[in-house]
Amino acid sequence: MTNVSVAPATEISLHFSLSIIDGDEVDSTFGGKPATFVFGDGSLLPSVEAKLLGLTAGAKETFTLAPEDGFGQRNPANIQRFPRSQFSADMVLEEGLVISFADAARAEVPGVVSEVGDEDVMVDFNHPLAGRNLSFRVEILSVSAQADAK
Repeated sequence: MTNVSVAPATEISLHFSLSIIDGDEVDSTFGGKPATFVFGDGSLLPSVEAKLLGLTAGAKETFTLAPEDGFGQRNPANIQRFPRSQFSADMVLEEGLVISFADAARAEVPGVVSEVGDEDVMVDFNHPLAGRNLSFRVEILSVSAQADAK
């Protein structure tokens, strides 16, 4: 039996950890249930999938992801100012508080309170990992041709 390598439409089972370079681990499946997905299904960022191409079961790799390959650069336009009066009077507003907002299409959008003033509240809608260099560690457990490829 040949060892199938990661390619489009293969099913991959792997353990991974995502960490901020010189910082905390953000997410990990090591010590838990592995992640299983079909290459190209949107489960992983395209830049991460590209780094997995050609790997086979048993491979262990660590990749560095620049912001452009991860969650993008921070965008100052994604920091919005809201009048404090827009928030309920009994809401305790403090830096780091995550609040759910609705966008124009009524989709839920999380924002993080970045500054609280007497009149205004600054809310950051950038992804929390935007602008960060990340380390992605992976261990490929299995790779198989997708049985029900469409």
